[in-house]
Amino acid sequence: MFDLLANDPASSARRGRLQTPHGVIETPVFMPVGTQGTVKAVHPNELRELNSQIILGNTYHLWVRPGMEIIREAGGLHQFMNWDRPILTDSGGFQVFSLAKLRKIKEEGCYFNNHVDGTPMFLGPETAMEIQATLGSDIAMLFDECTPYPCTHDEAKKSMELTLRWAKRCRDWVDQNQPDAGAHGRSATQTKQLHFPIVQGSVFQDLRQHCARELVAMDFPGYAVGGLSVGEPEEDMMRIAEWTCPLLPEHKPRYAMGLGTPPQIVELIARGVDMFDCVIPTRLARNGTAFTHEGLMNLRNNKFAKDFRDLAEDTHPLCRGFSRAYIRHLINTQEVLGLRLISLHNLHFYASLTSRARLAIEQGCFSEFRAEVNARYQTRSDSPD
Repeated sequence: MFDLLANDPASSARRGRLQTPHGVIETPVFMPVGTQGTVKAVHPNELRELNSQIILGNTYHLWVRPGMEIIREAGGLHQFMNWDRPILTDSGGFQVFSLAKLRKIKEEGCYFNNHVDGTPMFLGPETAMEIQATLGSDIAMLFDECTPYPCTHDEAKKSMELTLRWAKRCRDWVDQNQPDAGAHGRSATQTKQLHFPIVQGSVFQDLRQHCARELVAMDFPGYAVGGLSVGEPEEDMMRIAEWTCPLLPEHKPRYAMGLGTPPQIVELIARGVDMFDCVIPTRLARNGTAFTHEGLMNLRNNKFAKDFRDLAEDTHPLCRGFSRAYIRHLINTQEVLGLRLISLHNLHFYASLTSRARLAIEQGCFSEFRAEVNARYQTRSDSPD
């Protein structure tokens, strides 16, 4: 299912290949976020042309709207959104943590009022797995509690232990309801959904390592590291990866959830992470900010008002011929084309970043690639005037 093709001799960076029901994923990989069943402002054909290998869908949001009845009748999420490549769906736990009103977490799951109209709802391990089975995603995340930051060791321990108990319940639901997939995806064929648990434990080494060991003992086809984008300092983020990744199976994929900036991605690749997702490329695009190999470019800045060069030399093909001055004009006048062009450019940049990382690992020059990315993003960045 996951083939390890190359290792970087100077770090823990890996080059791999993951088999899924809807296709092969070359790793390291960045997954564009399609929260509502769409990557904002981007057509599925454009994602294919970008060589987006896999996108992320959001269990919580799709459950709330349009609801499972509609997606079931459509034939699953792939058919509903006209996407024939792999999809990963998150568990919904982070959205309950970050969006839900009047949230109450109990042993059985989470009771909350949804963020749309305040309707009382319940989401637990079994419910989350059933929803994702209906969605038909290629990779389904196990339900977890996203530990807040900051928190005490006791609070993190209690939360981590709950996540472990919920992981066992997710596994049991899959074993009972999808027996032909093998035990929770352990021996799943290429036609069956894969299930990844999530390592929690906040910023505490003993908890992270305990959680990782317990989940590895349950034998899943891949593993995620959660709670890395809830406000903790970046140095803690890197330490968590350093504590956790060495404990995860070498021949199974590792996924850092909700990350990140180009230097964060490269640094986490160096620590052994294979898969990433983040809203940053499209969110910053809607604010007029482009990623380039020279750093961030805020096109709202006055200095671009008469800059008639392309966005970048290696921009997305559909962005060629549109000057920085023109795109700045579109953003300042709130024209949809502006955010579409920068969204395409940023997604192209992220796809290129991970493609270059794969090539660097294969060619044994990842250290130089890593240093180059870090240097450019530490020394070159345009901020608003």
